[in-house]
Amino acid sequence: MGKLTVSQTKTLVLQKIRKVLLWIVATFFVSTILSVVVLRWVPVWFTPLMFIRLFQQAGQGHELVLRHRWVPLEDISPSLPKAVMAGEDARFLDHHGFDYRAIEYAAMRNISHPEKRKLGASTISQQTAKNVFLWPGRSWIRKGFEVYFTALIELIWSKERIMEVYLNSIEMGDGIYGASAVAEWHFHKSAADLTKSECALIAGSLPNPRKYNSADPGPYLRKRQGRILREMRFVKTLPDK
Repeated sequence: MGKLTVSQTKTLVLQKIRKVLLWIVATFFVSTILSVVVLRWVPVWFTPLMFIRLFQQAGQGHELVLRHRWVPLEDISPSLPKAVMAGEDARFLDHHGFDYRAIEYAAMRNISHPEKRKLGASTISQQTAKNVFLWPGRSWIRKGFEVYFTALIELIWSKERIMEVYLNSIEMGDGIYGASAVAEWHFHKSAADLTKSECALIAGSLPNPRKYNSADPGPYLRKRQGRILREMRFVKTLPDK
């Protein structure tokens, strides 16, 4: 066999690179779709954020705290899904992962009032995708992955499953994740026994649960609690699983 020309060598290298890239892309899609299918049925015991918080605690020399226990949706007060929908995503049962009206409103408000705190338009589906599959951050790469995983869970999971995973995985206090842990450590009861008022407090803390403590609410959190309690009357009830 004769010696390859420079042009032929470049062609072979490009072909190998193309094969490797195709293999990476195929592996990514197969593995992510499979993981979403599996988690349609299997409880989510840990999330990336839980591990990140543990590393942060260790780096700061703090005691490692991770309070989390998975409970099925039927063992959570029915007021909690209504409260988080009222506080975070009122059209959760109507959209397919993205609330375009909320996105448009947030964009217009942020443009017209740049001096104010920026509004977000993240839905419960998006937050679930971020909590379970991704890392915290605001980069466009992470946002792109969030859109991808949101579309996947909306396609493969039911709304009830999305809510179940959300209520079990979301950060609800310092080292506290999910409805069972916050019910136990903040209200000394089971998640099933949470009152409507307590559920509204929990939902009110979610924008920043390490700052707003549902066990010791200040004036701001009490104000959010009142608004959520009023809006819960107009939120659709989550269907049975």
